Amino acid sequence: MSLCFITQQIHPDAVTCLNEAGITTRYATEPSMEAVIREIGDADAVITRDLGLSEEALRAAPKLKIISCHGSGTNRIAKAAAAERGVLVTNAPNTNSRSVAEMTIGLLLAVMRRLCEADRAVREGNWAFRYTNNGTELHGRTIGLVGFGAIARHVAQVAGHGLGMHVVAWSPSVPAEVFEAAGVERAESLEDLLGVSDVLSLHRPAQGSGQPTIDAQALSRLKKGAVLINTSRGGEVDGPALAKALETGHVGGAGLDVMSPEPPLANDPLLRAPNVVLTPHIGATTEQALRRMAMLCASQVQDALAGRVPPHRL
Repeated sequence: MSLCFITQQIHPDAVTCLNEAGITTRYATEPSMEAVIREIGDADAVITRDLGLSEEALRAAPKLKIISCHGSGTNRIAKAAAAERGVLVTNAPNTNSRSVAEMTIGLLLAVMRRLCEADRAVREGNWAFRYTNNGTELHGRTIGLVGFGAIARHVAQVAGHGLGMHVVAWSPSVPAEVFEAAGVERAESLEDLLGVSDVLSLHRPAQGSGQPTIDAQALSRLKKGAVLINTSRGGEVDGPALAKALETGHVGGAGLDVMSPEPPLANDPLLRAPNVVLTPHIGATTEQALRRMAMLCASQVQDALAGRVPPHRL
């Protein structure tokens, strides 16, 4: 009987699906790579979330045939080592795009209307907060999207049609006709986008260069007082540079569902920066998205173990 090793909790429907297909499942005793290396052993398949799978873990699993990533990003999986071994790597694209897009809009509203501060004020008996801390209306303002994949397109739809914002996007890999079909203005460069955005929202996958897209120089070119939203990858933003820009007021606020590293270190300056809403990488953690991702992972594990080519093989 085949064994699927699961590094972190996934939707129980997917576990049931695997078991009904005759595939035994076993969870890591804790969500750490050390535990995975100790316990992966005789697994034929792995389903992993943001923990990924290291080269050492791969070596510890000589029977492994597939690594199924519970999400679209596979930057924490040792893909080169897997390819050398002939181990398939799959992902689950577009299963969480709607949920992440809604999280993006939620963070934007929280920052612009200072909802977290307002909540604290009420709990602390400071009802006068309403007279001294004004929010900002989004209608008519420009939102700039860095990247224009599935998540960004959902954000564009909600921001443009739902909130009445002007939407501009930049992506060097997306054809011009895609922007036209979505009714979104296409920026010629990132620099152009930075200069016009009242809100800048990041939606690019990890670029592999190790350098943040939004570094100190990019932040300096951002329209003064603009708000930055990141539901993409923590490494896409230079955290200390952002903290400094928030402190000087050049950046008016930020909503971050992702950070680098995760979880943040105790001395991370963003933890003390003004007008920042921080969430622990929960953009994709809705019941609906978690089920879609897990069920697609389970389906692709079944394909691979049955000798079929999974649809989202990388």
